[in-house]
Amino acid sequence: MPPDELILNQAQELRRGTVVLACLALLEKPQYGYALLETLNDAGVPVDGNTLYPLMRRLEKQGLLTSEWNTDESRPRKFYRVSAEGSRVRAGLVREWQDLATSISRLTKEYR
Repeated sequence: MPPDELILNQAQELRRGTVVLACLALLEKPQYGYALLETLNDAGVPVDGNTLYPLMRRLEKQGLLTSEWNTDESRPRKFYRVSAEGSRVRAGLVREWQDLATSISRLTKEYR
C-alpha cells in the first residue's frame, strides 16, 4: 500500500470516533439528515450517508437524539435534535476530547 494511502486510511480511523461528537454538537438545533451531512462535510468532517443515517438511528435508540417528521412540505423530512441526555453526554465527550487533544499535542510536539 502506498504511504499516502496509509495516511488516508489512518486519518479516516482518527475521524471515525469524532462523528458522534460532531453530530451531538450540531444537533442542538433540529436538522434533517441531508442538511446535517452537508454541514459536517463543509466543516471538514467528511462522512458518508451510509455511515451517518445508521449512526443517527443508533443515537436515537440510545436516547441521545430525538426525531420528528415534518410533513408541512411536499416531501416529508425527519428532523433530529439532541435530547437532554444527549446534551449531558455531549458535555462529557467535549471534556474527553479536550483532554485527549491536550495529551496528543504534548506527545507530538516534537513532530510539528
